[in-house]
Amino acid sequence: MPIATIESLDHEGRGVAHVDGKAIFIEGALPGETVSYVSFKKKPSYEQASATQIAKPSFTRATPKCAYFGVCGGCSMQHLEADAQVAAKQRVLEDNLRHIGKVKPQTILPAIYGEAWGYRHRARISVRYVHKKGRLLVGFHEKRSSFVADMESCETLPPRISALLVPLRGLIGQLSIRERLPQIEIALGEHVDALVLRILDPLTEADEVLLKSFADEHGIRFYLQPKGPDTVQPFHPLGGPELSYSLPEFGVTMPFHPTEFTQVNPAINRMLVRRALALLDPQPGERIADLFCGLGNFTLPIARRGAQVVGIEGSEALVRRARSNAERNGLAQSTEFQVANLFEASEESLARLGRFDKMLIDPPRDGAIAVVTSLGEDAPRRIVYVSCSPATLARDAEVLVHVKGYELKAAGVVNMFPHTAHVESIALFEKQT
Repeated sequence: MPIATIESLDHEGRGVAHVDGKAIFIEGALPGETVSYVSFKKKPSYEQASATQIAKPSFTRATPKCAYFGVCGGCSMQHLEADAQVAAKQRVLEDNLRHIGKVKPQTILPAIYGEAWGYRHRARISVRYVHKKGRLLVGFHEKRSSFVADMESCETLPPRISALLVPLRGLIGQLSIRERLPQIEIALGEHVDALVLRILDPLTEADEVLLKSFADEHGIRFYLQPKGPDTVQPFHPLGGPELSYSLPEFGVTMPFHPTEFTQVNPAINRMLVRRALALLDPQPGERIADLFCGLGNFTLPIARRGAQVVGIEGSEALVRRARSNAERNGLAQSTEFQVANLFEASEESLARLGRFDKMLIDPPRDGAIAVVTSLGEDAPRRIVYVSCSPATLARDAEVLVHVKGYELKAAGVVNMFPHTAHVESIALFEKQT
């Protein structure tokens, strides 16, 4: 069995080694370790492999808390101490900025991180009845597989939700549509826990009785989704508290629908909003753009600071939600929301929005290349960029710095997803004078 010495971690949390000039990406291996490995994918220039034995373990190696780590595909870094995970993600961010963007931040911001377990308030878990085993599985997919992991708990879900995995097996196993219910979407608010059942066939009257009894016993609210996301409707109970989260520092409460995008980690989201507002420094009288604004996660706190904010989002449903949230929080007069496809932004479309003093950009993984390339002579003097992909942030940073004349004042990571290789980050750009 081949042996390798690990040099670094890649963007997926795999150990990187070189053997006979070929790059080997080894799952379960950490920098500085000497490991034996077995390859499961071989290409002319690289191999993907799994560590089989650790001859020289790293001092940062940790014992995974979850019994299913290594089988379940939800986490990839539980074998690395939490602090070291944050440091590794910071290196990924800096490496991407340097190699892809050819930029270096003047200041490295302190990492934003928090509780490493029980943090996940959003999840999509799979349901599958396995005839050969004669049992029903409820959980995440196995690593590199479409199979559902045979799991009875999840350490990244809040304990009360993790404890529902086994009872959900029993519940769904009794339903007439147990083989026609492939997915459960979890959306947790501050006052109610919502579970959206994707159902491919109608419920029977007996099914409805079982679901209502389960919801009452476990204090959850079931929603049903017979087709696309637009078909999601509450099932039971129909009354009670709304699904929402809050940003107490800004006096903002944000109701949301269970399939609308909200951050997975609400505690880290609060810190992220605080950091973004500190970097943006909105002032009364300023006109500020919030691009890819979603349901107003940043828009409303910016408005609370006295600025006039224009939120732009591609989803009409999210824009309706954002307007409703602004009204709910008494901020309708200082906010404006528009529907626009920012992936097709042009200099003309941005110019039609008017002049902005500052801008916040929070795009999905594809980044905001159309926006940054379309910034004109009257571009905002300060941009705060919140990113969920260091590669696309780096690509856009190259345009902002080397083409549009901004300086990369600061950048740092946000550990929104502990124990995964997902790197969230935030960066501050300022126009050179």
